[in-house]
Amino acid sequence: MATGWAGDGAVQDQIDATVEDAVKRARSRLNKGPSLTHCEDCDSPIPVARREAVPGVRLCIACQETHDREQAAGGGYNRRGSKDSQLR
Repeated sequence: MATGWAGDGAVQDQIDATVEDAVKRARSRLNKGPSLTHCEDCDSPIPVARREAVPGVRLCIACQETHDREQAAGGGYNRRGSKDSQLR
């Protein structure tokens, strides 16, 4: 791959930075604190098994799925690793 004036390892550095950004973003979204007994959106009970498996859980499974879909839809576009940004 032609990298122009980029130094050795620049592509790998770009990949590493993208992965580190994704890990930081995922960690920042983790819940903290005690789990709730009822969903904070719809007030349905959260099963004990879910509360034990997911520390700090705040949503029931249905509300969590909806929340996850909304987050994925607004995920954005990684300009740093896009082909267009490398061509300009």
